[in-house]
Amino acid sequence: MQDDTKQIEEVMAKRTAKNSVFLDLFQNKSYLLKLYKTLHPEDTTATEDSLTDVTITNVLTDNLYNDLGFIANNKLMILVEAQSTWTVNILVRVLLYLAQSYHEYFQRTCQDYYKSRKVKMPKPELYVIFTGNKGRKSDKISLSKEFFEGADIDIEVKAKVIYESDTDDIINQYIIFCKVFNEQTKQHGMTQKAVSETIRICKDRNVLKEYLLDREKEVVTIMMSLFDDEQIMKSFIKSERHDTERAMAEQLIRKGKMTIEEIADCVSTLSFDELKEIEIEIMQLA
Repeated sequence: MQDDTKQIEEVMAKRTAKNSVFLDLFQNKSYLLKLYKTLHPEDTTATEDSLTDVTITNVLTDNLYNDLGFIANNKLMILVEAQSTWTVNILVRVLLYLAQSYHEYFQRTCQDYYKSRKVKMPKPELYVIFTGNKGRKSDKISLSKEFFEGADIDIEVKAKVIYESDTDDIINQYIIFCKVFNEQTKQHGMTQKAVSETIRICKDRNVLKEYLLDREKEVVTIMMSLFDDEQIMKSFIKSERHDTERAMAEQLIRKGKMTIEEIADCVSTLSFDELKEIEIEIMQLA
C-alpha cells in the first residue's frame, strides 16, 4: 500500500512537469496564431508577438487538464478540451478557469479591484473543443440552461463548442488526431504501437504533419507517459480495493457466521488460499 501511494505521488509530481499534446501544440506561437485566426479570420493584424500565453498551470487541482488561455487584441481566449466522454460539468471548469485567469491578469497588470478606480479587463471568449462525436449536442452551452433550467441567475457562463468539421484548420486537425488515436488504442491497446500508428496515419493524411515531423519524439514521450499514468492509477485502485476487501474478510471471519467458501463469493481480489491464510492468522491471534 505504501509503495502504491508513493507511485501516485510520483505521477502527480510528473504531471506538473509535462504538457499534453494539446498544450504542447498550442503553446507554440505559430500554431497558436493559426488557432486564433481560425476563430477570428477577420483579424488581419494579429501576429505571434501580439499573442500572450496566459495558460494556468494546475489550477485548483494536481490533475492534468487540457486548458489553454491566451490574450489577443484585448480578448481573453479560453479553450478547454473535452475528451470523448461528454459532460456539461465542463462549464464549471470553464467558470473556475475564467475566474483564476482574471485574478492572475489583475496581478500581472498591477490592478487593484478593491480600489474605487474601475479596472480594465479583456473581453472573455470561451470555447470547448470536443474530440468525440457531436450527435445531438448543441453548438453553444450555458450554465443557466444546463444547471438551472434556463433561470435568470446572477452569474452566467456561455461557451461555444467546437466539433469535428470538414475544414482543414488547426483545431479540426487536432480533433482528427485525437479520433485516430482513439481508433488505434481500440485496435492495439494502450501500447507504443497505437502511438506510432497514430502518428504515421496522421502524417499520411496531412493531419498536424508539420508538428508531428518536428516533434515526433516529444509526442511519443508525452503519449506514452499518459499510458504509464493510467496503468499506475489502475494498480492503485486495484490495491485500494484489495485492502478494503481484506478488511471486510477479516471482520467476517472473526464473526464466524460465514464459511470461507461463502466469503470467497463476496470478494473478487482475494483468492481462496489467501482467505485461508487470513483465517489462520486470526485463529493464532485469538
